[in-house]
Amino acid sequence: MKESAKSQATFVVVAGIVRPVMNLLMNKKWEGTDRLPAGGFIAAPNHCTEIDPLIVGHLLYNHKRAPHFLAKAGLFKVPVLGWVLRATKQVPVERSTAGANRSLQVAQEIVAEGGAIIIYPEGTLTRDPDLWPMKGHTGAARLALEGGIPVVPIAHWGAHEVFPRYAKRFHIFPRKTSRVVVGDPVDLSPFMGRPLDKATLTAATDAIMDAVTALLAGIRNEEPPAGRWDPAKHNQAKHGRFVERGQQAAAPDTAAGTAGAADSQAGDEADAT
Repeated sequence: MKESAKSQATFVVVAGIVRPVMNLLMNKKWEGTDRLPAGGFIAAPNHCTEIDPLIVGHLLYNHKRAPHFLAKAGLFKVPVLGWVLRATKQVPVERSTAGANRSLQVAQEIVAEGGAIIIYPEGTLTRDPDLWPMKGHTGAARLALEGGIPVVPIAHWGAHEVFPRYAKRFHIFPRKTSRVVVGDPVDLSPFMGRPLDKATLTAATDAIMDAVTALLAGIRNEEPPAGRWDPAKHNQAKHGRFVERGQQAAAPDTAAGTAGAADSQAGDEADAT
């Protein structure tokens, strides 16, 4: 994707701040980066800690792919942060169905220009007790099938040891390693040309989540659970921090962790149209 001069300059400044910090916090081991498509694509990573977007964004930027996330519309109103989000062409997601559809249209434009859109299919930090990927939302599958866009599964492990889920401080010592593996694009050809109904989107989403889970199982050298964690079956809210329905909600997700919730929101609302 050809970024505007303003976007390029802003990315350079942000990267100049973020990359040294990430290198200070942890070692990194990246594998499979040669599988990143030359053209536009959707990156579908697992999500187990608030700093995940920085992990994936770091990898993509270092491989000359400017990262574009779906982020809550309210963040664009925050001084300085909002300017940075707009300058780097991040995608605002609103709560209305029309707003969600506009967000997906912008995402399609970015991919059509050769850019990378990062969508967390889980929608928020996994509720699985062992941090395996949980049940996914259908927004990424819908966007991929509507536009014929490749979906690249990405799995990472280790960042949660530096900043555990919902933590308040970093754990730098002893030094940890963040390992990221990029997989081959998910084969969604069986779903192409089919009506984008619930059954099709659910099956395509399961294929994406299976690919992400398989990559993570390889990193962890463990067998994933036989069944994927479903928050609804455990009386857990779909979005925000880990609280059960009926309990007082905790503080909202940090700025770094809001992309996943926004992605889920966009996917759910687009499915309703």
